[in-house]
Amino acid sequence: MKTNILKYVILFCFFAFLVACSTKKNNFVNRNMHALSTEYNILYNGNIALQAGINELKAQYKDNFWEILPVERMQATQETMLPGDKKNPNFERAETKANKAIQKHSMYIEGGEKNPQIDEAHLLLGKARYYDQRFVPALEAFNYILYKYPNSDKIYEAKIWREKTNMRMENDALAVKNLRKLLQEIKFKDQIFADANATLAQAYLNVEEKDSAISRLKLAIEYTRENEEKARYHFILGQLYDSENKKDSAMVAYQSVIDMKRRAPRRYVIQAHAKQARYFDFKSGDTLAFVEKYKDLLEDRENRPYLDVINHQMGLFYDNLEKDNIAKKYYNKSLKSNSQDNYQIASNYRNLAEIHFNDAKYSVAGQYYDSTLVRMDNRTREYKAIKKKRENLVDVIKYEGIAKTNDSILHVVSLSDDGKKSFFEDVITRLKKEDEEKAKKAAALAVNNSQPGTAISTKESGGTDEEMAKRSAKFASKQAAVADAMDMNSMAPPGVGSPIGASNFYYYNPATVAYGKNEFRKNWGNRPLKDNWRLSQGKSKIGFGDDATDESVASNEEGETKKEDKIDVRYTVDYYLKQLPTDKKVIDSLAKERNFAYYQLGLIYKDKFKRYELATGRLEKLLQNDPEERLILPSMYNLFKIYEVTDKQKAEAMRQRILSQYPDSRYATILETSPSDMAKSNDTPDAAYNKLFKLYEAGQYQAVMKESETLIELYAGEDIIPKIELLKANTTGKLKGLEEYKGALNYVALNYPNSKEGKEAESLLATNIPQLEAIAFDKEIPISWKILYKVGPNPDEKNTKILQDKIKKFVSERTVDKLLMSFDVYTANESFVTIHGIKTEENAKDIASILKDYKDYKIPDTPIIISNENYKVVQIKKNLPEYLTIKKP
Repeated sequence: MKTNILKYVILFCFFAFLVACSTKKNNFVNRNMHALSTEYNILYNGNIALQAGINELKAQYKDNFWEILPVERMQATQETMLPGDKKNPNFERAETKANKAIQKHSMYIEGGEKNPQIDEAHLLLGKARYYDQRFVPALEAFNYILYKYPNSDKIYEAKIWREKTNMRMENDALAVKNLRKLLQEIKFKDQIFADANATLAQAYLNVEEKDSAISRLKLAIEYTRENEEKARYHFILGQLYDSENKKDSAMVAYQSVIDMKRRAPRRYVIQAHAKQARYFDFKSGDTLAFVEKYKDLLEDRENRPYLDVINHQMGLFYDNLEKDNIAKKYYNKSLKSNSQDNYQIASNYRNLAEIHFNDAKYSVAGQYYDSTLVRMDNRTREYKAIKKKRENLVDVIKYEGIAKTNDSILHVVSLSDDGKKSFFEDVITRLKKEDEEKAKKAAALAVNNSQPGTAISTKESGGTDEEMAKRSAKFASKQAAVADAMDMNSMAPPGVGSPIGASNFYYYNPATVAYGKNEFRKNWGNRPLKDNWRLSQGKSKIGFGDDATDESVASNEEGETKKEDKIDVRYTVDYYLKQLPTDKKVIDSLAKERNFAYYQLGLIYKDKFKRYELATGRLEKLLQNDPEERLILPSMYNLFKIYEVTDKQKAEAMRQRILSQYPDSRYATILETSPSDMAKSNDTPDAAYNKLFKLYEAGQYQAVMKESETLIELYAGEDIIPKIELLKANTTGKLKGLEEYKGALNYVALNYPNSKEGKEAESLLATNIPQLEAIAFDKEIPISWKILYKVGPNPDEKNTKILQDKIKKFVSERTVDKLLMSFDVYTANESFVTIHGIKTEENAKDIASILKDYKDYKIPDTPIIISNENYKVVQIKKNLPEYLTIKKP
């Protein structure tokens, strides 16, 4: 009986389950069955997948604290996805679960949804698509909720997510409008109210309405229940106050983050400390308290992931106090912390570069600038400014090297014979001492590290004396290099070479090699390269190897003695004396080159770096070195301009010196003319160049050459000089031909390498000149012909004018062929009256014959008939005599 009852119960339950599975019947059992299955099975697993995807997304996301943070920790990417690809499998799983809930458990009956969980399924669907950065389908999901479920308890949340999606699609104005309307609808000030205000704050930030964003962030901070959000909003608030230069408000906002302590993620706390450090008053602030605070931060174990930030701030602190050595130490510590913040790494390198630049270590500074550029976004203004500074530094390194080298040579050359000998003896003594110290240091480290348990164990050694020495000293050489590096105050930027020079390597120093060999032989004797080399087979440990004899050892020792007796040429005075120049022309050339380097350095430091103390030093030293006349006045004038900024008294003294010694110079005129009069005058460098260029365009090349020489003297030291020089080079090509043109371009490229004109000249030398050199006579098939008549350089001469009038008359009377006439400059003393547009050589000969014999023309001059292509060669290379020789009948 009981068995039958149980059977009926089971059948009834099965039937009830089948009935409840239907999505077409609107009754209590069906609604609750599908609601429970949707909420506690499908949506539960879908939300778990969504949260896992969000956590993974946040773990991958890196905030850029150098810019105002976005309210939401998600960065939209522009990755190219293939059809069907998913960026995150968790979001794909969440979307699948949401679709499953909608497809299998939706109860849309009689125009309404009867399953109360389906709106949440659509919300999950929209969120999954949003985080997968498929914003158009996400917007469809959120709009579906608003359209189909207007009475849903998730309606406000759906509206917030819709506006988040609109902002991702750059519909910020629409988002502002809809969110403001939404905030008027929300009755309860809870987490939804906080989220709506935070989203609206981001919309205001996107449209650059910072004041409105600040007010909305304050409301979001007040009502949010999430500590992570509260810390982030406080930090963003501080950044917004920063951007508006509201120091006190920013400090309060950052302090709010710090006061949250462990309730705030550590990254916000550390960055808040760093932001506050920017406002430290280095003149009157409590530096002791600052140092104590940051030492505590450095010692806190929780801050280990953020040592790069803390050390960077310590570096900035000591940098501002002008304690360069300590600043460099902390910058290097920050670099060693394996930071993921590229801009912070770039800042460390940039600041190290500035320190080395200020110390006149230009080569090292250039390396650090290179590393800075590698880490910096090349689209920023700062990148372009640093790149320009690095390019300018090329000239600084070049000219500083010339000045230092030539100064040293000239100093030694100026000494007496005894003085030179004494100078080099001191050098040799210092060199020997350095070599000996390095050898001892390397040997001591080798002995220490050859003990059991160290990286070089004697059990692993064996071989000939040189091989033994290598094995004993291999680790020691590395340690010596590291020891040398520790004494340096800077760390080499990666990719630009280590500051540890190659000369520190053990085997590059013959003294350390010899010392290591002797020490090994004293301890072990001569040992062959074989297994168990330490076993002496009955002989003393300190003695001979099993294959060695007394004679062989003696022979080896004698050979080593001979090698050691060989004198190192670096230790002889003659080695250096032979390298000194003795020819007066060479010495004068060195002095001239050095003086020009000092002049260029003075201008670079003054105009490009605004380093007036360095510019003053170089220019003053130049004037003490008896420079060429052409450098004296420009140097004095530039010193005057520097003194106007740094020392008014010196400026007036220099002004009077220029006026008394060079009263007729352009600079004297400038100094005697008031700034207002100078501004009214058209006699400026730019105006003078424009006049010169108009002469060039008019073909008055002789006048351009003469005037350019005057202007170069007149405006020596001005920025306009490279432009005048390049114009002069082009004019030289017009008058003197290709070889002279090449030399003139080379002069511009070498003397103004960092100017636009210098770079243009270098480009012309590399591309145009080889092409012009390759052209030759009759290399191309003639297309048209010309008739040339040689005349003088002046087109207004009587005979030239008569010739031009006759040809003009002839050209005007030609109706079949359209001919043209021009006056073409050839050289400084010769020009051509040229007839253009003749189609064949025979036609050209006929025209020349008519002009010679016909009574209306009677031109007695002998014409030159030449193809258009050959005429180009003649004008470029100025080789008309060569053409006439080739074409002579």
